Amino acid sequence: MLKIHPTAIVEDGARLGADVEVGPYAHIGPHVNIGAGTTVGQGAIVDGHTTIGEKCQIFPYALVGMKTQDLKYQEGSVSYVEIGDRTVIREFATVHLGTADGEKTIIGSDCLFMAYCHAAHGCVLGNHVICSNAVQLAGDVHLAD
Repeated sequence: MLKIHPTAIVEDGARLGADVEVGPYAHIGPHVNIGAGTTVGQGAIVDGHTTIGEKCQIFPYALVGMKTQDLKYQEGSVSYVEIGDRTVIREFATVHLGTADGEKTIIGSDCLFMAYCHAAHGCVLGNHVICSNAVQLAGDVHLAD
């Protein structure tokens, strides 16, 4: 059963799996797909063409699927964020969309992305990656399993 706080905004077109929880003042964009059992905390924003796996935790005030900061981005480009299963994105962390059409920013399964971490456009993190507090990954960084 979905648990969506009355102050949360879930835009038309967003797809939420079974048992997804969306906390107060969170915002889920129209092109977002969230897997079963995932929680999105208070004030978190999940936007863009973003897919989040099952049983993930998006902590309060995290921003996932936001427009890249790369100045090469052209308005109207469609890029993606993909996050695997059981990954934890802690408070105030940011994960940006890719820059070019079709580019993906990927965080694998069973990862821990601690508070204030940042994954810029086109970063690819494998499975079981742990980024300690305030790790800043510039564009196109790849971290293996």
